[in-house]
Amino acid sequence: MKILVAEDEEMSRRLLTANLSKEGYEVVPATNGREAWNLLQEPEAPQIAILDWTMPEMDGVDVCVELRKKGGEPYVYVILLSAKSKKEEVIEGLRAGADDYLVKPCHPLELIARVRSGVRILDLQKELIEAREALRIQATQDALTGCWNRRIIFEILDREFQRAKRETVSIGVVLGDLDHFKHINDTHGHQVGDLVLQESSRRMRSMMRQYDAVGRYGGEEFMMVLPGCDWQKAVNQAERVRTCLESKPIVLPDGQPITVTMSLGVSASDLHTYDSVDALVHAADQALYRAKNSGRNRTDLTIPWTVQKNVSRLIHSAKLRSG
Repeated sequence: MKILVAEDEEMSRRLLTANLSKEGYEVVPATNGREAWNLLQEPEAPQIAILDWTMPEMDGVDVCVELRKKGGEPYVYVILLSAKSKKEEVIEGLRAGADDYLVKPCHPLELIARVRSGVRILDLQKELIEAREALRIQATQDALTGCWNRRIIFEILDREFQRAKRETVSIGVVLGDLDHFKHINDTHGHQVGDLVLQESSRRMRSMMRQYDAVGRYGGEEFMMVLPGCDWQKAVNQAERVRTCLESKPIVLPDGQPITVTMSLGVSASDLHTYDSVDALVHAADQALYRAKNSGRNRTDLTIPWTVQKNVSRLIHSAKLRSG
């Protein structure tokens, strides 16, 4: 573990460094408070800082105050080092945000004991962060496929739909359903079915732009939210996904290849053609139904009547010009 030692007295800094290095810690030295503050802003900054109270440019208490103002993670455990030993002075340092206090000159064993206390606290914090992240993933991601779960994908869609209305831009929605998935489960078993879902999800995500979103809609159905896509771009994106799934068989653990295909339904809200998320999703669902009933492994599109009229008008005008 890295430990910052900020001490302007060279002899004291050398002693601290030697004692900590002997215990296997990586010491990062600083000769003044400003240097210490800058080192603590780096990406791989030390998580334990031993700060001398009185230093040039910026004292240890000021560094501590600025650290606590900044907040965030990872937490920096601060040990203030000072010749001041009155209770009022110790309290002042702790109120500034220090976690512990050492009076100079400090005994090497006391130094190591207090550092180890800091390491234990940081280890506990790391465990808490990992547990919190695990809960976040559990609450937002589908456990099997790793894509967004149904609740979150609808939240993303609602947010992007409202943004599209405000900014007068398009948003595309694609619903995809793996073809003959029940047959895969019945023939090869549910473990193979899970593998197919996982690999299909991975391939779909690989086809998305950074700001697109893929979620598990239910069973073998997936939803793709495509900000900024009109119906033409959304169809192109759906076709990219369909081709990606179809083009390369999924190889099972026993070496057997399975060709997986997907039927997709597309809708897009362009110039407020749909007044709600439900209407947009319903249109994609209708298109998906048509795709599955037209032979599967294809993409279908629901175009609102207002758009159809505009398209028909453009075609008619083009014919008149060419005639």
